[in-house]
Amino acid sequence: MSKIWAVIDAGDASVAGVLAGEALRRAAETRGQTITVEIRTTHGVLGGIAADAPQAGDRVLLVAERDHDWDGDDPRFAGFARSRASVAQVLGDAGAVIDGIAAGAAPASAATDTAVPRIVAITSCPTGIAHTFMAAEGLQEGARQLGYTLRVETQGSVGARDALTAEEIAEADIVLIAADREVDRGRFAGKRVFASGTKPAISGGAALIERALVEAREQLGGATTDAASNTGAQRDRVGPYKHLMTGVSFMLPFVVAGGLLIALAFALGGINANADSQAGTLAHTLFTIGSKGAFTLIVPALAGYIAYSIADRPGIAPGMVGGLLAANLGAGFLGGIVAGFIAGYATDFLSRTIRLPRTLEGLKPVLILPLLGTVITGLLMVYAVGTPVAAALAWLTEWLRGMQGSSAVVLGLLLGAMMACDMGGPVNKASYAFSVGLVASQIYTPMAATMVSGMTPPLAVALACQLFGNRFTKEERETSGAAAVLGLAFITEGAIPFAARDPFRVIPSLMAGSALAGAISMAAGVELRVPHGGIFVLPIPGAVTHLGAYVVALVAGTVVSAVLLGIVKRPLPALD
Repeated sequence: MSKIWAVIDAGDASVAGVLAGEALRRAAETRGQTITVEIRTTHGVLGGIAADAPQAGDRVLLVAERDHDWDGDDPRFAGFARSRASVAQVLGDAGAVIDGIAAGAAPASAATDTAVPRIVAITSCPTGIAHTFMAAEGLQEGARQLGYTLRVETQGSVGARDALTAEEIAEADIVLIAADREVDRGRFAGKRVFASGTKPAISGGAALIERALVEAREQLGGATTDAASNTGAQRDRVGPYKHLMTGVSFMLPFVVAGGLLIALAFALGGINANADSQAGTLAHTLFTIGSKGAFTLIVPALAGYIAYSIADRPGIAPGMVGGLLAANLGAGFLGGIVAGFIAGYATDFLSRTIRLPRTLEGLKPVLILPLLGTVITGLLMVYAVGTPVAAALAWLTEWLRGMQGSSAVVLGLLLGAMMACDMGGPVNKASYAFSVGLVASQIYTPMAATMVSGMTPPLAVALACQLFGNRFTKEERETSGAAAVLGLAFITEGAIPFAARDPFRVIPSLMAGSALAGAISMAAGVELRVPHGGIFVLPIPGAVTHLGAYVVALVAGTVVSAVLLGIVKRPLPALD
């Protein structure tokens, strides 16, 4: 039986080259074809083909990084029939490429339209780390498959990178926003805008771009008009979860900064760094900045940006005022969440119902909406919401502080399993948001359980690749080192590629290890003041308590998941 020999010249796009090779293997396997793939990248060659390997009757596929360019004829394949394709065509439809080889024809170009759309995009996620950049990569790859022009601005944890210019926005046909939190759309007045979460961009960038071209709607608003006044046709309505994640995203830097400053204060001045007798010392000053500065703004930031997600900029002032009232009334982060939703929906309702002459419309976002929204939110917080929510938070606080034995273990199991369930998705973020919110109320044990559980999945798949290499593909083994680094940095998304290939075996195994890690952390009473950073923040004195137990939880969860992966995953056939 004839064999297909495929050479992929991926250049700098090593990830795309590996994905294209895997797509060709799967497509050939489903068609009963035998294929050997060699992938050339700037980092080296994967799966080399010997000079005397091709035999009479075999077919050759040459895949270039883009279009049908090829650097020259390969002497190994002299005299053999050769088909050509691009990486984008293989990723778009590998089956059609394989079928084209059998028919002796080159596959059709992925893009047939003569008018190439110009697209600008923004990606962002609540923590501004993995999903932000994975979504950007997915959109870029999708645009390349379709032959479209696309520029992406990533709004990550360190701010906007590759920021879109006014000229690029003006020339674009559509604006595609792939974000799990609200993004300021003031720059896009008059442009066709389409909004989505990051997951569709990661899993199918090309499909999302095609959908955006059809469904994008004009964004109203401008320098003197309120973007929140757009009707539902122009402003996509999203659910409470996304509004909450927007608030968490903007709250997170205050938690991180405050927690690290407090930890540094204890490192410099000891356990009594906050005592009045230490006033004037550097340690006491750092503690004051962290506790009375950054931590004071946690709840107002949470509430303000929940309201911003719902009602755009006019919602920020009512939300922050409501959040500050919640903090002063003892309602904490729960009260901040309630205040944010009250402020957001109240301001949005006012924006849609108040009608002014066009000459006075500019007063709405800077005067009328903030004033009325603040009055409504403040009165409701003081007279209706603040007291019962404060009571609920007090009960939750005492329950968490009093947890011992089995109750702590159950909460740790739950938080841990949630962190590994979808590795950066809604369930993961719900666990994370719950734990971060409790940091504002000086409850630190759930945060420790959450972080150790989120570190476990990437570390587990990396360890399993070393212990049970025959259960994983060559590409998985080669990327296991990167997964380990991501795990150490508390980026759970490092395990996603492994879970995507075999979800029904991988995800339960990872959940078991993460649940165990969370349970051990909670049972040992480990407290963590810093909600991100992974192993790199653990050496800071005061950042984590019971460090030995924390390390035990991390190692135990990692080993259990790795062993389970070795048990449930089947050995793979010998790879080329």
